[in-house]
Amino acid sequence: MLDFVDVGRRTLESYRGVAPDPLLDAVRSAAEPLRGARVLHLNATPYGGGVSELLRSEVPLLDDLGIVADWHIIRGDERFFQVTKAIHNGLQGAAVELGAEQRSVYLSNARTNAAAFTEEYDFVFVHDPQPAAILGIRGRGSSQWIWRCHIDTSAPSPEVWEFVRPFVAEYDAAIFTMEEFVPPGFPVKRVEIIPPAIDPLSPKNLRLPETVAAQVLEWIGIRVDRPLVTQVSRFDPWKDPLGVIAAYRLARREIPNLQLALVGSLALDDPEGWDVYRRIRAEAGDDPLIHVFTNVVGVGNIEVNAFQRLSDVTVQKSLREGFGLVVSESLWKGTPVVAGRVGGIPLQMADGVGGILVDTVEECGAAIVALLEDPQRAASLGERGRDRVREHFLVPRLLLNELALLRELGAGRPFVRAEGWSRDRDPVCGMVIEGGAGVSWTLGEARHRFCSERCRALFSEDPARYLIRR
Repeated sequence: MLDFVDVGRRTLESYRGVAPDPLLDAVRSAAEPLRGARVLHLNATPYGGGVSELLRSEVPLLDDLGIVADWHIIRGDERFFQVTKAIHNGLQGAAVELGAEQRSVYLSNARTNAAAFTEEYDFVFVHDPQPAAILGIRGRGSSQWIWRCHIDTSAPSPEVWEFVRPFVAEYDAAIFTMEEFVPPGFPVKRVEIIPPAIDPLSPKNLRLPETVAAQVLEWIGIRVDRPLVTQVSRFDPWKDPLGVIAAYRLARREIPNLQLALVGSLALDDPEGWDVYRRIRAEAGDDPLIHVFTNVVGVGNIEVNAFQRLSDVTVQKSLREGFGLVVSESLWKGTPVVAGRVGGIPLQMADGVGGILVDTVEECGAAIVALLEDPQRAASLGERGRDRVREHFLVPRLLLNELALLRELGAGRPFVRAEGWSRDRDPVCGMVIEGGAGVSWTLGEARHRFCSERCRALFSEDPARYLIRR
């Protein structure tokens, strides 16, 4: 049997007053025909990344809705995770060569985990490339298999994609975060676009009194009476932590007492993280205003909550990004964000809400200064960002999207609209649009609705691109 991840209990009703009520009603209605269905989520690690955080919230909510949900993780040694990190980087576009030994390590691990996968489920969600080959080795049985890709695979390394493509071709459906991330010639017919979401009731995002947050940060050496800019992310080259330090140093020319906190997680499936951590420490040197924290030394969800809540500005200067949920986490707390214009970040900050999008180190430094010197503008951006997160990026919306897919796969017919909730969906980003909310646009006799002006503009440039699945 694969390793089982224990989760707590959570009820959908606990989100009343936090997420929109019509959305919660629609989720419960959508789940009703799936009561008793068995659902498995399978990934590589129980901690240290966005996938594990999502599953820790989603699995107990599925249970509360009458669905029998489990979360299992695959087994692997350091060699395997070094190979899967190379595959991950290659799928994101890095120049990666996979030798015969690396391929053998990956396939050997897949065979081991396929042999340990002894249970039967109605639906199996397989997250990212680490467990992707298990289906082809084990066989589908009576299950519907869904590959959930959380990374930007729009321009993968040809060699890596040639290796991975046959494994994902076996799946009944695939989920991507954005339409743009679907690789050319993707072999799965049923492709769903479902952006991820945050859990507003998790320890990282629940309401934390300012006095408590201040005590938490002071305990670990942060001066809350001085300006603070923070990046929370994995220690990963794609997050450009050295670029953040360079931008911070530019900003400090204007704001000499500015503090920088780099708060990173080191995950079981990411051996590269330790190398990046050492490079960060070397670049920071003995600068007393640069603070580097990790989950290994006890900086966890509550500390991250405090950092995102009390920072004057948070940064997410990614070079490539699957989605970057830390942006929504910061905006949920009303904190403005300076972020790279990549991946799913512009969707979270669409139409100028939430903060400032940047492309270079120099722009990042200037944006930090601009927000610090104009606190009214910063507060307004943060508050409007919070409103957008509430509407589009909380976990009940993610559940509604996924339940719709399961009903279609299980019943073989289009999803039945939930009473009291419009099933109109943004054809660009895939999100459900509530009632009369959002932006509308008419093409011929069809009227489409969008979560933002940004998505409407993208659609109007090339409607056929986004309607092809429909």
